[in-house]
Amino acid sequence: MRLLKPALIAVAALAALSRPALADDVIRIGAPLALTGGLADEGKKQQMAYSLWLKRVNAAGGIDVAGKKMKVEMIEIDYQTDEKRAQQIAERMITQDKVDFLTAPFGSGHTKVVAGVAERYGVPLMAAVASSDSVFNQGYKFLFGTLAPNGGITENMAVMFSKAIPGTKKIAILGREDVFPKSMAVEMKASAERAGLQVVYNETYPVGTLDHATALSKMKSTQPDWIYITGYSQDLILARKQMVDLKVTAPIVTMLTGPSYQEYINALGPMANGVSSASWWHQSANFKSNDVFGSTDVFVKDFTASFKLDPDYVGASSAAALIALQKAIEKAGTTDKAKVRDALAGLDIVTFYGPIKFGPNGMNQGRDLPIIQVQNGKVVPLYPDAIKQGTLQVVR
Repeated sequence: MRLLKPALIAVAALAALSRPALADDVIRIGAPLALTGGLADEGKKQQMAYSLWLKRVNAAGGIDVAGKKMKVEMIEIDYQTDEKRAQQIAERMITQDKVDFLTAPFGSGHTKVVAGVAERYGVPLMAAVASSDSVFNQGYKFLFGTLAPNGGITENMAVMFSKAIPGTKKIAILGREDVFPKSMAVEMKASAERAGLQVVYNETYPVGTLDHATALSKMKSTQPDWIYITGYSQDLILARKQMVDLKVTAPIVTMLTGPSYQEYINALGPMANGVSSASWWHQSANFKSNDVFGSTDVFVKDFTASFKLDPDYVGASSAAALIALQKAIEKAGTTDKAKVRDALAGLDIVTFYGPIKFGPNGMNQGRDLPIIQVQNGKVVPLYPDAIKQGTLQVVR
């Protein structure tokens, strides 16, 4: 929270500069955000990215709708990391605030509940931070997500890590009992077994767990070569600290998706070194684009200068979701929800974030997702080869 305070002040300043007065020619986008509660770190990064896009698009006069520039207003409400509240807020935004479009909350689980509301009212919903197939395979027509599918992450890890560290035979898995983290634990078990690894521990922990000591001690007793834990930032920071306290270690330690976030590294210091993970974007893949940023490099510089933080995939995907919506509105030449939905379904663009082309279920096209490791306090891409900057190191 101390880390994010300057960034939040900057967000408020940008929002004040960018917010137009209510009028019929304003495009309203509703954004339920987890600004407090267990997912606050993640929700605030969504808010930061939205503010950068909003500032740039309104500075250019707004979105071009059939030759007419329309300013944009973001209506943001804190849903306090409570999925029922997120659902209620989404409905209120549609029925009372009369938003034209919605962005989804953080994570697959919370996106799933809001997607049902958006579908019922026929409102396009841009999901920036949801990648589980179970969210998108419900037959929804108005849900679109900028993250690529999870598939391939665990398969690539199992093969790559086994080869990189000879003698890797046993893996211990601990997953958070939540849509995305649980699915990544399930997928890792299957991938590990296909790679010939023995799964010596495989359990889950409830949302809100404040002590992982019992689970970690059981994992330690199995003497694993690879420890794999899923969850969100605060879960994984706690688990890593307790691993050190209890002297629980292995040559390979993977946490999804903590090491992708700067706050994870800042909170742990040297304890973060050696921990591997996966991401959906890395700034080293510098795309040139015809959007409000123009390139990955410009987005990174803008984000860093505005918030004194390096952007991760959460911020990048959040800004890209709004770019996709903007391009669809411009393509449709109208704010009619059904026509914008159809334009999104046919979108095929390259943004600062990378390619965006939605499949039949609304998910962005699949691609080789980055595998990373924290080395000397920095995130180092290990895969794919196009952005590779290092090789897997044994945890010390």
